[in-house]
Amino acid sequence: MSRDLNARLSKSHIITCWQSTATPHVAAKSNGSAVDGRTTSTDGYAISQVKRKRIEECFGWMKDIGLMRKFRHIGRAKVAWIFRFTAAAYNITRKKTLIA
Repeated sequence: MSRDLNARLSKSHIITCWQSTATPHVAAKSNGSAVDGRTTSTDGYAISQVKRKRIEECFGWMKDIGLMRKFRHIGRAKVAWIFRFTAAAYNITRKKTLIA
């Protein structure tokens, strides 16, 4: 998808959320973002961004260290197994850090 199309879809999604009285929890860009102060000033948005960072760290670790950037297996069952295995390895690594 091109950046312009992606930005338009994001903006229309945000407008649709506001019209249905829901607060959109999408990441705000530093310049030209469709997310305004109504969204970024809420406590829920701040919590959402902290949780988003935690999830992104997990997937980043899985790609860099867990060899999930390019799958070496074919088939849904094998890919699901290696994903669960890598997630378990990440959890063990994270627990080690939390206990210390």
